[in-house]
Amino acid sequence: MRLLDAWLGGDRDARRFPYPEVLAGYHRGGKHFIDQDLLATLIEVRARLGQVHGPTPTVRQLAAFLSTALDKADGRYDYQTYLALCLLPMPNLDEGVTPEVAGRQRDRLVVNLIADLLRFELDAASGATDLLAQQRPNAALVAKRLRLGVRAALPALRRIGLADLADPSDQAARHLSATVHADLTGEERQVLSLSMLPVYTVHDEYLFIRVLQSWETTFALLAIGLSEANSQIAAGDGTAGAHYLRAATSALRESSPLFSLVATMQVQSFHTFREWTEGASAIQSRNYKTVESLCRVPDQMRLDSLAYTAVPEVRQRVLAGRPTIEQSYRAAVAAGHLSLRERDLVEQAMRDFAGAMLHWRQTHFRLAMRMLGGRSGTGYTEGTPYLDAVRKIPTFDLPQVGINPAASSGTDQPPKAELAQSQ
Repeated sequence: MRLLDAWLGGDRDARRFPYPEVLAGYHRGGKHFIDQDLLATLIEVRARLGQVHGPTPTVRQLAAFLSTALDKADGRYDYQTYLALCLLPMPNLDEGVTPEVAGRQRDRLVVNLIADLLRFELDAASGATDLLAQQRPNAALVAKRLRLGVRAALPALRRIGLADLADPSDQAARHLSATVHADLTGEERQVLSLSMLPVYTVHDEYLFIRVLQSWETTFALLAIGLSEANSQIAAGDGTAGAHYLRAATSALRESSPLFSLVATMQVQSFHTFREWTEGASAIQSRNYKTVESLCRVPDQMRLDSLAYTAVPEVRQRVLAGRPTIEQSYRAAVAAGHLSLRERDLVEQAMRDFAGAMLHWRQTHFRLAMRMLGGRSGTGYTEGTPYLDAVRKIPTFDLPQVGINPAASSGTDQPPKAELAQSQ
């Protein structure tokens, strides 16, 4: 901790904070087993944040990093801090960005996250890194993971002009990793480094974290797109509302290959590192609950359950009466603001999005069954019984739009086929 002690005793410029030394300390044993002297020093750094100087963004980044790094010490470790979401430049509904701008943000970040994962897999396979050295996958599994990683990044790659890297081969993964890495800004490199704080030293936790971060980024985009769809429908523009609903459907569907990628995780490895993730669960995902509650008002029982009490800021917005797409559509129809054609467009778009959500939930459930079986989840949840129950919740509660999960035609098949490719 020589560099950290020197920084703390020096001028405390946020731009010169010794992140590499601190990260090395966290990576040696994982966040759960961090050296207590390093922990104590970081707590002191946080106590003196008021004395840290430098450009405001660098000071804020240091504060966000410390918040993530000290979560377990503070007793507030959860899904948000496990994934270091406060450090990722995800689209933010509260910042008022347009869906188009948010889409570009999402594409850039998802490509960076997947390319970083591929770089880690390649470095580990070649012996170029000793990071997370336990339970390395065999060569065949690494090759499969590389191909699936390129496939998962393909839609975003095309939009940002890297379609020539889209051939799903090992060589394409190397090319993609190297090209994206060379194109990273200094800030993006920093973000990728700081947002990887695994709890233990098992290789596959890197994959797990990057895939979950990619999903969170996609759901952040969905929240913005659905919010815009809601606004357009409420304003009586059903054509625009349907457009943004279709865009959200497309974004959710194109995230499906992430399931195949994360399904390459070794089950034993998952059980090894998840022992130290107690307290963090996807049930705490603010972005997912925002998406769900923008579609329709959750039933009171769900609002009062851990599903929403775990995300109090989202729950409060629901209780405060934030309009939903379902409410806006009903009101627009009742007021005669939508033509018959617009009603058809919106209803079909709602139906398609509901189908995509059902597909996502079904696949999530099947993957959890493969990884967890009947074991309880982390974050004090029931695990697969919870996922089995919530996958049946309707996205919209309109007779002409609603999809009955138990009777849906064909929607149960894609998840089976998709996971079969990964096993």
